[in-house]
Order: sequence, then C-alpha cells, then structure tokens
Amino acid sequence: MRIFNRSHVPWLIFVVLATIAASWIYFGNFHPRRLPAGFGLPPWLVQKPSEHRSVGGTPLGLTYGTIAFAIFIFATLFSVRKRVVLWRLGTLQRWMRSHIWLTLLTIPLVVFHSGFRLGGPMTTLLIALYVIVMVSGIYGLALQHQMPRIMKERLPAETVFEQIPHIREQVVIAAEKMRDSFKPAPPKKTDAGAPAPSPLKTVTSGSTPMASTVGDISTPTARAKTVVGSTIIAAPLNPSPSVAAVGTATKPEAPLPGAVASAKPGAAEGDADSEAVLVEFLERQVLPYLKAKRGERFRLGNSRFSDDAFRFVKLRVPEVYRSRVEEIQAWCDERRMLDLQTKLHHWLHAWLFVHVPFSFLLLMLTAWHAFVTLFYY
Repeated sequence: MRIFNRSHVPWLIFVVLATIAASWIYFGNFHPRRLPAGFGLPPWLVQKPSEHRSVGGTPLGLTYGTIAFAIFIFATLFSVRKRVVLWRLGTLQRWMRSHIWLTLLTIPLVVFHSGFRLGGPMTTLLIALYVIVMVSGIYGLALQHQMPRIMKERLPAETVFEQIPHIREQVVIAAEKMRDSFKPAPPKKTDAGAPAPSPLKTVTSGSTPMASTVGDISTPTARAKTVVGSTIIAAPLNPSPSVAAVGTATKPEAPLPGAVASAKPGAAEGDADSEAVLVEFLERQVLPYLKAKRGERFRLGNSRFSDDAFRFVKLRVPEVYRSRVEEIQAWCDERRMLDLQTKLHHWLHAWLFVHVPFSFLLLMLTAWHAFVTLFYY
C-alpha cells in the first residue's frame, strides 16, 4: 500500500497537531522556562504538584501512558480485524491508516511518559521492545511502499504465490518428458513361445502405416518414432509354373525414397549425437536446477551463465533442435523468475515474524507494568 496519497493527509495533520499539543503541555508543566515568551500554559492545564519523583507517576505522565497503552490495544486489534472479514467496523484500508498514524503518535507519548529516562530494568526492557516493534513496523511500511515498484520492474509477469510450487512441478514434468523422448526406445522382447511366421507368407512393400506413437511433447525424435504396419498375404499352396515364371521374371521394385534416405548413416548418427547432447545437458544441469529447492545455488540461476550455456548448446546441435533448446531455456527463465518472486515475497512478509510477536509481548508487559505501577507504587 502506498502511503503518500491524499487519504493519509488528514491523519498526518492530526498526528502533527497532537504531537505539538502534547509537547506544549509537557514542557509547560515540567520545563516551563523552555517555552518561548507568550506560550505559557493556561492555569487549567497546569497540574498540581505531585509527590512522585518520576514523570510517569504524575497525573500527566499517567495520561500519556494510558493513551499510548490504548493505542497499543487498538493496534493489536488490527491483526484480528484482518482475519475476521465479516466485521463491518470500517474497511481494512481505514484500519491500516489509523494503525500506522496512531502508532507513530505513540512515539512522543512514550517519550513524555518516561520523562526522557530509561528508569529501572522493567522500563528499560519495555523501551527496548518498543523500539524493536516501531523499527520493524517502519521497515515493513517502507517495504510495502517500495516493493510493488520493484516487483513491477524485475518481474515481467507475477504469479499467484500459492501456485508457484505447482508451476515448478509442471516445469520439471515437462523437462523429464522431453528427456525421455530423446532417449531411444528399448528393444522389444520376442516371446519364445510364439509360433514362427509361416514361410508361405510374404510381406508386401506397399503397406499402410499405423497410428503414430509420438508422445505428448513433440520433438524431432518423437515425430520420427512411428510404427509402420504390414499387410500379410497368403501365397498359393501349389503355384503354377507359369505364375512362378512370371514371378521370377518380374523386375524388382525400386526402393522407396524414404528408405533410401533412412539408409544414409549420416542422418541417423547426427540425430543420435544431438539428442545425446541434449539428454546430457538435461540430466546434468537443467533437471537438478529445476528440482532444487533453492535454485540460486545453481549456475543456471545466474542469468548471464544461463545465456552463455544455452548459446553453447545451440552451437552443438543442428537447426532442427534449436526450438527444443529454446523451450528448455524458457523453463529455466521461468524458474528464475519464480525464485525471484519467492525471494521478494519473503522480504515483504519476513518482518512480520519480528513485528507481530514482539507487539504482543510489548502489550502484555505494558499491562503488567501498568498494574504494578498503579497498585504497588
């Protein structure tokens, strides 16, 4: 939430005026000589002489302390208001603005209540807790003001934080599918008990191809892995001599162009080498990085190293595999952006682990301090 907008101006004016009034009353009662001429307090604002040697025990000091303690209680109720959405006691934005400015108002109230002194061990502990709570709160307020701008500049697209683990899992599954598609299919085991094909059956060359076995991820290897069926025709049991003569005199059919192309050793070996490079790159660098809990510890977590690594991989594979390399690079870039968003999210909310528990501890010790002061001193 941005704090520099018009909705905060009335609160700013109120806090400034309240601080001036509290300072005027404090110095007018305890240090009247420090006030400029003509700024003395009216008689009805001057408290009667008190037997207490500390400012906190005087009626004015107790007033400052009571107001500050009431603000502490109200600030604690803000965390309850955020969790109980059905409450119709003002919007969360109004509660947030009042929480910010009223807690800032406690700074002069606490200082005037203590009389600019730390006091004994109990009051020193309270002041230390108060400083921790206020510093952590101001730090969190500054983060909430600056972090949206930082995230907008460094994150091209923001993802819902709760969906980040699911997206990371999907990226890993996609990378594993691509790796498996590059690996050669294991040879099929022949059944020893199956009957041998009849020698009287011949396989024709003009067969109809069966359905492709390409997987979910389309790669050059997966597109090439198709199973071609065959049409089986039974030969006559007693072929006539004329038919046999015709069969022997017939010219052999010319090989298909596809068969000639597949017979060239260079194409198959080139594809196998390129896929071996990609499989090694996926198994040794990409998959460990995508599966890691903290990706910034890996070299692919560095954008410069990642660009150089993928540029080198593109040089080792032919043009047909460049799109696969770019797809892998997109996964790594996505993982890097998710890690950055997670890091910024932790920065934005980590201060609450200090601010919230210390706030409750400060409230409880302040209540104990007030009880002991009122009934035992």
